[in-house]
Amino acid sequence: MTTPRRTRFDRRAVATTVGCVVLASLVIAPAAHAGGAGNPPAHSHAPQRAGAGDPSAFTSAEAIEPKPGVYGTFADTYTLNTSSFTTPQTNPAIGVLTPMLDYFTPGSSWNDGTIVNAQVHAENIEVVEQLTRDRTAAEAAEAWIDDRRHQSYSMIAGLGDDAAGFASLTGAGTTITDVPADALSVSYSDAGNANGVWADRDSALGSAVQLVDTLRGPYASSNNAKFFYQYMRPFRWSEEVEVVPELVVRLVPEENAASDGGFPSGHTNAAFLAGLGLAASAPEHYDELLMTAAELGKSRIVAGMHSALDVIGGRILATGLAGATLEDPANAALIAQARADSRELLGLEHELDTDRDAYQAELARYRDLTTFGLSPVGASGEAAHVPEGAESLLRSRFPYLGDEQLRWVLYSTALDSGLPLTGDDEGWGRLDLYSAVHGYGTLDRDVEVTMDAAAGGTAAADVWLNDIDGAGGLTKRGTGSLTLAGENSFAGGVLVTGGDIVATLAESLGDGSIEVREGALRDAATETVDVAGSYAQGREATLRLTQETAAAPALRVAGTARYAGTLEVDLDALGGSADGVRVIEHARSNGRFSEVVVTGAAEGGTYTLDYRKDGVYLVAAKSRG
Repeated sequence: MTTPRRTRFDRRAVATTVGCVVLASLVIAPAAHAGGAGNPPAHSHAPQRAGAGDPSAFTSAEAIEPKPGVYGTFADTYTLNTSSFTTPQTNPAIGVLTPMLDYFTPGSSWNDGTIVNAQVHAENIEVVEQLTRDRTAAEAAEAWIDDRRHQSYSMIAGLGDDAAGFASLTGAGTTITDVPADALSVSYSDAGNANGVWADRDSALGSAVQLVDTLRGPYASSNNAKFFYQYMRPFRWSEEVEVVPELVVRLVPEENAASDGGFPSGHTNAAFLAGLGLAASAPEHYDELLMTAAELGKSRIVAGMHSALDVIGGRILATGLAGATLEDPANAALIAQARADSRELLGLEHELDTDRDAYQAELARYRDLTTFGLSPVGASGEAAHVPEGAESLLRSRFPYLGDEQLRWVLYSTALDSGLPLTGDDEGWGRLDLYSAVHGYGTLDRDVEVTMDAAAGGTAAADVWLNDIDGAGGLTKRGTGSLTLAGENSFAGGVLVTGGDIVATLAESLGDGSIEVREGALRDAATETVDVAGSYAQGREATLRLTQETAAAPALRVAGTARYAGTLEVDLDALGGSADGVRVIEHARSNGRFSEVVVTGAAEGGTYTLDYRKDGVYLVAAKSRG
């Protein structure tokens, strides 16, 4: 399988070092006397406090309370996924997929079920017909490899730059590397490494191997659901489906077809389980692992071995199984050990990628790979459910968020309602983990984040790339750095009491007011950063601006600006004199910065500030003779 390339976003880089600023050149001058800024009119109403939205517009806390399925909850019943439990009411692996019954009713045998929704079925098989008809020779070869290789080994590719290190530290191995010349007549299976396994549990990084094996343990099979649903493989539905020729030798004859159902895809289930296990150890590669699993799922359709619904069902089943297994207290010590060992031995580093457009393109690609363009089967816009224990899927990715906050992240990033198979009662089908690992999609309530620069990883520096809306506000506490990189419109504004908030786009700060009591607000945008409400800065706080052009300010405040503390301005992009350049535009202002630090100035240039009615200007300081 082709290894997905991790996007290296090229918008202004966000430094991973927090709590300090390296200045290329430093010129300090006392603030100039103000020029005409006044107070807001006496009749104006005070804006909502920064970091706090309107409670009357908040989403009810009941929205993220878990709702059981017909089997109870996956978190409590996942160990019942055995051949002893054969109904939706007794086996969660069957019960979570019951939306399938709206499209197909199993019969008494493997080939006498009833199509309930002809459109869904037709579209489902058409996807396979098209992908098998249009595949290239290279895609066919990859599909054969994905079919025959151990899925846990295949998922190592999702570790990106750390894949080789992981393979070395775990002794991982495979005998499936390309398509043998005699594969048309010989059936090949993966013999693994020298010990006959995909990777060694007793290796230096054996804890991560054991965690993957635990997620893929005795309760992780898709077979119980296959036996119940008896939805045939696509080549049995349509002669237009072309199975990869080298896989024909693997096909089960019709006399044994009762044990060869297509729904859900076992390979897809296994790939996502392995990927989510690796993500718990190495969340720095979470999105890459998800994309790798999604690509492997698609390859099952390209191979002609599974339909789109089969693959969607495999992903949903794996999500529930992984969430339940990671939530199980019996596995807590192993999860912690695998995470600690992976950080120490692989030297994992979190990439602070901030290109919102590149992320949106990758998100669209992931959703295409997991929904396959099937038409909606229900109404859109219905509220999502968050399954019990689903927060376990995000704990390694967001160590600075509590479980309740993680549930709001999942709620705010869920897939829209109405998509095929996604309407299970618990809500596993609508979880969009690719979106969720990039932060909140909505601030449904006020959010407080406490980060720790000394903790390393995402607890020290992180990026939220989603376009965040909602009635809530954001409060940033502690040390560390949080970058807002989406086109945001949340209404409650931002309060900073420690560490850094970084804005990479004009709209990153949302539609509310901004207050920086302590810590810093940093502009990392190539355009003017907008403050839709008021701006207030405390005496211990810093505002760090990058002046990209003399024609536009670095910061625009729609309301009143109250200045204090330190202003740092980087003039490197100007390449010359900045005399008379407006760095901040405001409607009104009061107060003064106590210190100004200018970097990147032309050689010998020193500047002071001029406070005018429409903004704060840099003025070249005159030398004294």
